Amino acid sequence: MIEEGLREAGLADITILIERIGLVARLAALAPDVVLINLENPGRDVLEESFALSRALARPIAMFVDQSDERSIAEAVDAGISAYVVDGMRKERIKPVLELAVRRFNAFAHLQAELAEARSALADRRAIDKAKALLMKRRGIDEPAAYALLRKQAMDSGKRIADIAEALVTADALLGGQG
Repeated sequence: MIEEGLREAGLADITILIERIGLVARLAALAPDVVLINLENPGRDVLEESFALSRALARPIAMFVDQSDERSIAEAVDAGISAYVVDGMRKERIKPVLELAVRRFNAFAHLQAELAEARSALADRRAIDKAKALLMKRRGIDEPAAYALLRKQAMDSGKRIADIAEALVTADALLGGQG
């Protein structure tokens, strides 16, 4: 039914995998745009494998199950399943569910990228602040002068200010500084 629904939706490059052994490796080799999983009466082990698959693939995954409970739904969300459809396997629903899975996956990936960027910026800020404090203490200068030193070194060496700051903090720690 999934294959028929996908073909009716205009999709032709479809691969159906039935064997669960080596599934992650086979899917990684295929590099699909989207993964659809049909689980009739999924047992705990099968659900766990599917959730592990979701974490490993970094692809939109839509899962169709006949029955579910609150715990399974929560675990599916935590595992990154993009669409979790309970008792809704009809071929006319395949395309909308597929589109939803892709949109949710892309939105989640965008949020993850923003979070990683914010964490990186925060780590950079901390390193710069530590390096400024070291320079202020060691050279007896104020904060703007310490930042100017970091900035000049970064420009002279063609590196980011945060990289210079991290190097300074690391060097200070290696040389037995109190920073």
